[in-house]
Amino acid sequence: MSNLDALRDALPAIREGVVVTLELTVGGALLAFVLALVLGIAARFRNLAVRGGARVLIEFFRGTSLLVQIFWLFYVLPLLGYKLDPVFCGILALGLNYGAYGAEVVRGALNAVPRAQFEAAVALNFSPWQRMRRVLFPQAWALMLPSLTNLLVHLLKGTALASYITLHDLTYEIGTLRKTTGDTLFSFGIGLLIYFVLAYLLTLGMNMLETRAKRKLGRGATLKEVLSLAPDDAHAKVAP
Repeated sequence: MSNLDALRDALPAIREGVVVTLELTVGGALLAFVLALVLGIAARFRNLAVRGGARVLIEFFRGTSLLVQIFWLFYVLPLLGYKLDPVFCGILALGLNYGAYGAEVVRGALNAVPRAQFEAAVALNFSPWQRMRRVLFPQAWALMLPSLTNLLVHLLKGTALASYITLHDLTYEIGTLRKTTGDTLFSFGIGLLIYFVLAYLLTLGMNMLETRAKRKLGRGATLKEVLSLAPDDAHAKVAP
């Protein structure tokens, strides 16, 4: 059987693997984003207990291996009487790990908003929630998107670890293709190409969000203008 014949036979399984990978990516990204917002904002609280608790969680999940976290959730928790579904386990591990990294992005972006903006909101008698929703977060959102894009791409690649907990994701199916063909270069070349396409599509979507966020703040070009420019020109025009 030729490599192309083997690939043709493996396409249904590879499609299913891509679906599992996307489920892990989307689920993990949503959980990570929620945790990043909660922990990133909590890390700026004046209350020592809240700020300290947020810092402990952030440093713990940033400072421990994602692989160990996945193994702990999947293999250790059952020993304590808690067995998690493999997909849920993967989403939880990815969300906790990348949420901790995202929290630092959120905290840094909020701290980067000029102090004068905060003082103006206080002068207008905005409540803390109104200050965050109307003044601070819209500006911080545009600042944090490039870093969040990087984390999202890393999260996509991190889903490959799910193959260690019995999930038939893209990496698992590519490994199966390698066993079928006996051709490592061909099989993992296909895997590289698929991961690249997925990462590029995610990056394109996040770049659109960034362009829209900056446009709402009166910065940069419109999305139509950005897409019509050369990469270097587009970057220069979108930059605040």
